[in-house]
Amino acid sequence: MEHKKGSLKSTIAVSITNYLDAGAIVAGASGLTLWQNYLGLTEGNLGWLNAISANAFGAALGAIIGGFLADNYGRKKIYTYNMLVYMLGVAIIMFTVNFPMLLLGFLITGISVGAGVPASWTYISENSEVSNRGRNMGISQFAWGVGPTIILLLGMLLAPGKDDASAGVLFGFVKNMAGIFIGENASVEAVNVFSSRLIFGSLFIVAFIAWNLQRKLNESKDWEAAKKLQDTKKQPSVFASFGTLFTKKVNIRTMLFLAGIYVTWNMVASVMGFFQQHIYETAGGLSNEEANMVSAIQWLIIIAVTYFGFSMFVDKVNQRWLYFIGTTIGIVAWGILIFIGIKNYIALWAFTILWGVHAGISVQAFYALWASELFPAKYRAAAQGIMFFVVRAIAAIWGFGFVFIYGENGEGFHTAANVMIGLLIVALIIGTIWTPKTQGKTLEQITEERYGDDI
Repeated sequence: MEHKKGSLKSTIAVSITNYLDAGAIVAGASGLTLWQNYLGLTEGNLGWLNAISANAFGAALGAIIGGFLADNYGRKKIYTYNMLVYMLGVAIIMFTVNFPMLLLGFLITGISVGAGVPASWTYISENSEVSNRGRNMGISQFAWGVGPTIILLLGMLLAPGKDDASAGVLFGFVKNMAGIFIGENASVEAVNVFSSRLIFGSLFIVAFIAWNLQRKLNESKDWEAAKKLQDTKKQPSVFASFGTLFTKKVNIRTMLFLAGIYVTWNMVASVMGFFQQHIYETAGGLSNEEANMVSAIQWLIIIAVTYFGFSMFVDKVNQRWLYFIGTTIGIVAWGILIFIGIKNYIALWAFTILWGVHAGISVQAFYALWASELFPAKYRAAAQGIMFFVVRAIAAIWGFGFVFIYGENGEGFHTAANVMIGLLIVALIIGTIWTPKTQGKTLEQITEERYGDDI
């Protein structure tokens, strides 16, 4: 099936979903210490927030639901109306006054993030030209980087400090808004956490804009063709035929490959996404503003490398070597923190730069591309939903494990960093050896080569 040119416009509109997805993770992370102080949360409470958030189980649950729905009712319908669920979750966080309320907001937002991922990634892949499929998936990952960057910059500008001199330049605005909504006599912790409420408010506004843009797009032609074929030939429903995902050897091999690279890498990335500022503040001794600043600079590097290093070259160069180089850089980054130490500013900045380069050519970018290529259109989104469920569910469990290893004040950081390197090495080996040969082929060609008529 040939695709019309002009996929870039729809890619950008749908990629706002990635902005919001990653933005939700980092918005929670950037204000984690503030919420901890305001609500008196323990490390165990933080582990629960991570476990049910957009970073872990909440997204896992949403992905398995959203993947099936996207194959049954269309990509567009799911990622569009899913924005309303996202807005609900963010609104609950904005008005949180206790831990259960915060937990509920994180859960709903997480479910929405998970539901949007398979629908949006599948839509982008199916509406791309052969020569631009990798580029367009790279743009979606670019948006994944822009979200955290803007959120972290806002976090830095709005951040409270140990005193007025160390606070963000816009913290005065935070105090004025807090005075209007919660009164002049509010506690210091209540005023400080208002900066996080404002950040989530910005996500609410962007989600509303995304909802209006995305509902004007056309449905995926690949999905319409697969649905029409299913109806005319009276083939089993997606739910019924999805059982073949676990019986066909080609599917099992594909799932093992994708899980091998994405589970291991995401166990590292989930820690970076949710605990990075907390680690910088506890093990590294940085202030909340400094932690947000370093993370924001890292995300600036990520979005630059995603566009100029991944998006511009992934369709043109050997994908095996690009994957190998990008993942190796991530291993080197963690090695620096182990051998020099996180309290050393040179090591911290070297890590910031190198991890930014690695994340720009990340395993997730390759996973998003390959997962959208390797399954038939009939259950393409559902398969991704299953994979995303597994990845984020493991990340949820790992969140508790990481907190236990890391300790209350980062005394276990060295051990945790060694675990990170081990996980990245596994992702490096699996992805480099079994890189799929899909480059330059249409989705229909890939499906025919892998399945023949047996789909």
